[in-house]
Amino acid sequence: MSRVVVMKAANFIDATVAEYAVSHTTPPDDLLLALAEETRRVTGGSAGMQITPEQGTLLTMLVQLTGARQAVEVGTFTGYSSICIARGLPSDGRLLACDVSDEWTSIARRYWDEAGVADKIELRLGPAAETLRALPKEEWIDFAFIDADKAGYPVYYEEVLARLVPGGLIAVDNTLQHGKITDASYGGNVPGMRAFNDLVAGDPRVRTVLVPIGDGLTLVRKG
Repeated sequence: MSRVVVMKAANFIDATVAEYAVSHTTPPDDLLLALAEETRRVTGGSAGMQITPEQGTLLTMLVQLTGARQAVEVGTFTGYSSICIARGLPSDGRLLACDVSDEWTSIARRYWDEAGVADKIELRLGPAAETLRALPKEEWIDFAFIDADKAGYPVYYEEVLARLVPGGLIAVDNTLQHGKITDASYGGNVPGMRAFNDLVAGDPRVRTVLVPIGDGLTLVRKG
């Protein structure tokens, strides 16, 4: 497992330092390890969409530290991040998980049951922008995690931020794009992510920090 993590982090951190950081972070339990292995086996090349174990540990900790009770996840895949978020919520906490794939989230549902967090999670299938726009417009979200199609990030960000409580936190994944984010000549998702990063960094409504963990995780606090 750690070799997969290091391969991501080593794109922009010395490989030995990345490996050291991972080895000094609380590792995933057997259930998360099994989920990661099944994800690699079943989804093939798409398995890279799964968050890294140290990101999962951080997500649980952030939810606990913020005292979040109402959470939203944009991009669920096979359920690793949703388990980590749900584990950080109190017994009466709730996570709304948004995704478009019934196939991949069917794996998530099984592992939610095994993890004992299924009662905390509501899955809504469909375009996330539509799901978010249909949510109550008052400020009620305490914590959000955005890890879906990169072109949709600006829309997801704005829809979540409008509903985020003052002091609420948004975590956004893949903001370093395998270390290519500083290469202005690079194509793919990089130009859009550069624009998104600039948008967040210049937003007077929030305070933000980009953490070089996994493939880059931006933390955004409202107010």
